[in-house]
Amino acid sequence: MTLRVFSVLLFASVLSLPQLRAQTANSPKLSVHWEELTASDFREGLHRSQGTCLLPFGIIEKHGPHLPLGTDLLDVRYAALHAAEQEYAVVFPEYYFGQIAEAKHEPGTMAYSRGLQLALLQETTDEMGRNGCKKILIVNGHGGNNSLLPYFAQTQLDKPHDYVVYVFSDLEPDKGGPPKKTTMDMHAGERETSNMLISRPDLVHMDRANSESGADQARQKVPENIYTGIWWYTRFPFHYSGDGSPANKELGQFQMNWWIDAVAKATKEVKADDVSPKLQKEFYEKSTHPLDTQP
Repeated sequence: MTLRVFSVLLFASVLSLPQLRAQTANSPKLSVHWEELTASDFREGLHRSQGTCLLPFGIIEKHGPHLPLGTDLLDVRYAALHAAEQEYAVVFPEYYFGQIAEAKHEPGTMAYSRGLQLALLQETTDEMGRNGCKKILIVNGHGGNNSLLPYFAQTQLDKPHDYVVYVFSDLEPDKGGPPKKTTMDMHAGERETSNMLISRPDLVHMDRANSESGADQARQKVPENIYTGIWWYTRFPFHYSGDGSPANKELGQFQMNWWIDAVAKATKEVKADDVSPKLQKEFYEKSTHPLDTQP
């Protein structure tokens, strides 16, 4: 190679470096939204996430007089999507087909039958698994699902699946952050209102927060260790528990940052879990011939 030819090639390569850097910087970012991915990008997303997918689970119900019906859905998707940006995972579209029978007396509530809740969730996770989601992390954003989702996860042992269901239900930190001004805060109160001031402040009507009572009516007289499904209505007939008026963005930002980090950490741990898939498969195999297993 002559010196002149070498110089020309070297000059051309130097000129191309900024272009290569620009192409790298401007390359399209892979979305974490399931519904936004093309078919080929979805394949790449599953590869990048190591087959891990998030299913944020919300609900449609009244949230006091001042918050939108989709508060739980909007908040949990905000947390899950931001978490997936930190620890890449494919995030399933809006899902709100859960347990909310206790709010059927309020306008706008979508309360599905118990059979449909379980059947639809099973078919959804089955379809996610068929599409390559071998680790499905259900991120719960609704307190009314706290019994439904562990039960659903337990029923995955009924018959073999080539994927594992995980459930993450933590909604707020145990400590830290700006101090709260209220002591009772169970539904549409200070915490949830503060969160919505971060996820969708345009949907919060602070001027309405005191237009209804969120006080505990304490109308039920049975002992605390006796459960009945009407307990919530006996205490909070307006489907409002607490007071949303002291809510503030500082509290909301702290809580949302914690939630995002917690979901991202859970996603990372699920990705690293190679024990559950192995032992679940072993369980399925042993369950077909229990008399041959050790007592």
